Amino acid sequence: MKITEYTQASAFDNGDVLLKDGVGGTKIISAADLLLAAVDAAELTQMHRNIYRGKNLGTSLTAAQKAAIAAQTWDDLFIGDYWVIGGHTWRIADINYWLHTGDTECTTPHLVIVNDDNLGDQKMEDTNNTTNGYYGSKFVTTYMASALAAVTSAFGDNVLEHRSLLTTASSNGHASAFAWQTRKADIMTETMVYGSKIIGAMGDGTFVAFNHSVDKSQLALFALKPDAITTRYTYWLQDIVSAPNFARVGSDGDADGTNASNSRGVRLAFPIHG
Repeated sequence: MKITEYTQASAFDNGDVLLKDGVGGTKIISAADLLLAAVDAAELTQMHRNIYRGKNLGTSLTAAQKAAIAAQTWDDLFIGDYWVIGGHTWRIADINYWLHTGDTECTTPHLVIVNDDNLGDQKMEDTNNTTNGYYGSKFVTTYMASALAAVTSAFGDNVLEHRSLLTTASSNGHASAFAWQTRKADIMTETMVYGSKIIGAMGDGTFVAFNHSVDKSQLALFALKPDAITTRYTYWLQDIVSAPNFARVGSDGDADGTNASNSRGVRLAFPIHG
């Protein structure tokens, strides 16, 4: 509703107001909604991304929800809200996370979605090595297609392509090369989950690790509700830990690395637009 189309008729003790239009129509609006109507898109985004709610949003992305994303009003959309589509729970993890990033700038308003449940155990590589980096791994080149199919089945053309920096090689257990890639979805980085690297390989003073990424801050979901990190299944992260290991989030909540040839869960992060 556009507040500018109404004038105030009366106010209530709790801060709610009664509004009237020019043809005899009236509407009661809450004090909270009145406040939201007075702020700009940037302020609205921060207000919505700093509230965890956890509401079931239904079984499909609706026209009204698409419009709220495109207009950056985020009406009835908060962190932790979720859809149940195709047997999976898809949860809002952040808002405009990739805005203004990329060698080609992302300018499209978006929600970041993370799946609650496992999209299916997969290996990172057939052998215990990280030499191809994340982007060159067998997980990305072979197994990602099935996980992405679940994403596109749920959200269709509303999945937003964006540019991301991904590791393409490693040396001595450190990321040694990277490149810009056009992506729809990927498993998360340690930083997206924890807010920093925990076990992923870093520069040691003699070796500079090519840990360049636009995924450089913690997703709001995990900042507001840290227990959402632990899913009771172990899932992969992008980070290279050592020559044979990629990072993972353990089923019991621990941060660790796992041999690349082990099969572990798939938990993606991806943007959707209106």
